Amino acid sequence: MRAPTDMPRRRARTSGRGRLLLIIAAIVLFVLFTSLRQIAEFWTDFLWFDSVGFSSVFSKSLWLKVQLGLLFTGVFFLGMWASLFVADRISPKFRPLGPDEELLNRYHQMIDRRAGLVRFSVSLFFAIIVGAGMSSQRNEWILFRDGGDFGTVDPQFGLDVGFYVFKLPFLINVVDWLFAAQIIILLVTIVAHYLNGGIRLQAPFDRVTPQVKAHVSVLLALLALTKAADYWLQRYEILFSDRSNVVNGATYTEVHAQLPALNLLLFIALAAFLLFILNIRRRGWVLPVVAVGLWAFVGIAVGEIYPAFVERFIVQPEQSTKETFAINDNIKATRAAYGLDNVKPKDFSYSGSVDEAAKAINANPSTTRNVQLLDPKQINDTFQKLQSQVSPSQFAAVDTDRYRMKLPGGGTELTQVVVANREVNADTIPQKSWEGKQLSYTHGYGLALAAGNAVNQGGSPDWAVADIPVATSPRIDLTVDQPNNYYFNPELNGSTLNYSIVKTGAPEFDFVKRTSDASAAYAGTSGVPLDSFARRAAFALRFSDPNIVISQYITDQSRILYMRRVTERVATSAPFLSFDTNAYPVVVQGHTYYVIDAYTTSEFYPNSQRYGSGVLGSDFKVHPFNYIRNSVKAVVDTYDGSVTLYVVDKNDPVIEAYQTAFPELFTDASEISSELRAHLRYPEDIFRVQTDMWGRYHINDANQFYNKENAWEPPPPPPDRPQNNGATAAQQAQQALLAQPATNKSFVRMAPYYVLNKLQGDEEPNFMIMRSFQPFSDNDSKSLLAAFMVGRSDGNDLGKLEVFQISDKDQVDGPGIVSPRMLTDNAVSSTLTQLNQQGSSVRFSDLLLVPVDRSIMYVRAVYVISDGQSGTQVPVVRKVIVSFGNRVVIKDTLKDALREMFPGSDPQTLEGNPDRSNGGNTGSAITPTTSTPGTSVPGTTPGTGPGTSVPTPDTSVVPGSDTSALINSAAKDLQEAQDAFDRKDLTLYVQKVESAQAKIKQAQALLSEVPSTTTTTTPAT
Repeated sequence: MRAPTDMPRRRARTSGRGRLLLIIAAIVLFVLFTSLRQIAEFWTDFLWFDSVGFSSVFSKSLWLKVQLGLLFTGVFFLGMWASLFVADRISPKFRPLGPDEELLNRYHQMIDRRAGLVRFSVSLFFAIIVGAGMSSQRNEWILFRDGGDFGTVDPQFGLDVGFYVFKLPFLINVVDWLFAAQIIILLVTIVAHYLNGGIRLQAPFDRVTPQVKAHVSVLLALLALTKAADYWLQRYEILFSDRSNVVNGATYTEVHAQLPALNLLLFIALAAFLLFILNIRRRGWVLPVVAVGLWAFVGIAVGEIYPAFVERFIVQPEQSTKETFAINDNIKATRAAYGLDNVKPKDFSYSGSVDEAAKAINANPSTTRNVQLLDPKQINDTFQKLQSQVSPSQFAAVDTDRYRMKLPGGGTELTQVVVANREVNADTIPQKSWEGKQLSYTHGYGLALAAGNAVNQGGSPDWAVADIPVATSPRIDLTVDQPNNYYFNPELNGSTLNYSIVKTGAPEFDFVKRTSDASAAYAGTSGVPLDSFARRAAFALRFSDPNIVISQYITDQSRILYMRRVTERVATSAPFLSFDTNAYPVVVQGHTYYVIDAYTTSEFYPNSQRYGSGVLGSDFKVHPFNYIRNSVKAVVDTYDGSVTLYVVDKNDPVIEAYQTAFPELFTDASEISSELRAHLRYPEDIFRVQTDMWGRYHINDANQFYNKENAWEPPPPPPDRPQNNGATAAQQAQQALLAQPATNKSFVRMAPYYVLNKLQGDEEPNFMIMRSFQPFSDNDSKSLLAAFMVGRSDGNDLGKLEVFQISDKDQVDGPGIVSPRMLTDNAVSSTLTQLNQQGSSVRFSDLLLVPVDRSIMYVRAVYVISDGQSGTQVPVVRKVIVSFGNRVVIKDTLKDALREMFPGSDPQTLEGNPDRSNGGNTGSAITPTTSTPGTSVPGTTPGTGPGTSVPTPDTSVVPGSDTSALINSAAKDLQEAQDAFDRKDLTLYVQKVESAQAKIKQAQALLSEVPSTTTTTTPAT
């Protein structure tokens, strides 16, 4: 025999615990591998928050979600585990025989020794699925925890509005979750009882043991108690009911039928709870069946049929009387919820006297100086064609603002302007390689700005800030020290880059020069440093781009910029806010910023009317709401991407709750600089909501409200172009009007617009947003001007709403009357027919209502667009139409039109003024035209007579021959640029313009202390 030591060794067997550990390790590795991208996105999200200084916001938000997830997961786990534990403890020791006994025996052979582990695993599995979903209720939990009082109580229950806005939404979610969780626990428990033998479907005698009946009775009792809590909360939800077609809120049916029904159902639910509790001892089915049957009958008969009966047979025959109290409550609540409760309508003292209007025009020169002829919606192509040809950057949507500009006669005045940023567009980058898109073309460059009323003799903007590199006119006190725009407007017509990497070994493209491209190096601290392989790998996973890891251009000093749309940055920082569709640029202390208005909203303001569509623009899409405030002004630096959220409405309890939760996220409005405050404005989206609601909610009397007596609505938009189909202009006007929506059911209404105006009672002009009203009618048949509302923006008036009502005795035509009158006027129709011929087309600006003291006139600019080859169409202002009373005038300039309309007036305007210097930017603003009235279109043969926009060098101020020669040579370049433009040779056009600009700048440098060389244009005759 062999010695024991000589025997072959047995191979060690892996223990059961070792196999389990291997399986767990394999599962963990698999989960990690398949979740790498999600992990990378999570980490890079944290790095982004850290880069903008909001890392604590990220950690707090995450911890709140974790807390909620753990809390509800734990509650469900304990409930499920306890129920399964009871099911195991009361299972029968001897299971009766049955056809399914063999299957159940095999089941018990497998799990009996691991019953505790199975119970734990099943409970945890369902708990994670059911409980983790409540982490999404973070915002509701913040409001529940930190929300306070509104200081207003509802008339039905006498509770503060804060209970409905802050407490009720979270309580509803919790009760709904509890009810769903208990249903799942009940179903899983029944399955457990079946597996344990407590329920036998095919047993010859008792199929359910008494112990199981008692256990199920306890679960049903808890369900009944939860449903009772649900009925209790539903009582408060009647304040948001939309059952009535008159108003939302606690109407007659809700108060006199639905509320009593809910109280009865609450009693039935509590009674059912007691019956289920009694059944624990009786352990039968009679009491549960009685409870459920009575509950179902009352729920249908009283909860559904009775309220419908009351609504149909009691309310509708006398609706105006029955709903009087509800209408009064709704009017009061809606005004408060939409910020309309402090609006005090004013009577507009109207005068239709021409002589008085002429005196008013002379007494209010700032009003006519700021009539905006350059419509931001129409001149986007003008900006693109005239100011971005030498750069792959593209302009975002043109916006309107105000800056102080020098007047022709001296002094400065607040002036309405149009402005847009040049921003990088992935679609226009010439080099589409990875290096070109992500490393070289990283930013846009500069901006363009022009007075809203100033056009040169070619009809194009008279630029105050323009060109590449940025040139600023001496007419405006504005500097752009940092022209590079790394962060973008969401309204950019194209696709921005999802990320860029700066401070790399590759040069960053800045702008085109004639001999070589100008480059720039990012000197800011924005973005996330790529100073480790782990970070580069994480971003490579996030963007599915391995080049981030393998590119040799990227160093430890490189930084990655992402989330580059400004609204994306602010929405990521504060996801509980809604944001205006219109982000607008402002220049403050040499830097360009985007300002985005932010809103707090709720759909739980009691008795307030829910806003109809919930969609105000392409990006402003929120849940239906019945409360809104513009509480925050978000500001993003286009160079370093910094985000600042200024709280401007301290009276909003909702933003106060979020401030309590995230104090480091918000900045007090007192820290807004005076320069930035001068550019804040009343936002468009909330103004649309408020004007839509005010059209009906200016009515105080319930009976008038019900009958829609004296109700208003914004007018439908006038056509923005004549129909170019061979018909006369008058026929085209009629066709365009017939094409308008025939019913007010359409949400297409005349949009608000910004004006710089001095209204009755004002001492200084105020930048404001305006929208007019006409009487409500089903087919827009009533078109007289009823009123107009303004939202003020300047000084202490920021956020103030005012309404000016037209007296019933004053018959003032509204836009719906003025627009067809303009288009069918003989002089207008004749001129439009000539302009709208083959080779060109006509567009109109907004129809502007312009109050001047006691007078009201309407102004509309006429644009002509050459229908030439793609890329050459430049909308230019050719005519201006003015309407006052029953008269219509069309002229080349606003000044000429006003002089003819109001004899004896001396209107002050900026357009076409020969004394206005173009400050070295003239070349980029030239659009070669001739000035034959009614026939001039872009691209006609250049000339040197009246109306030609060739600058004439003024050498009277030039001290030396070098300066004179430079200016003469620049003028020659500009003439050649005209010729190139006529030939559609944009390459030569750009070269000549750039050459002229360079020579003018050289001349300016030689002049030193002498004012810039003046280029003039001959005024139109």
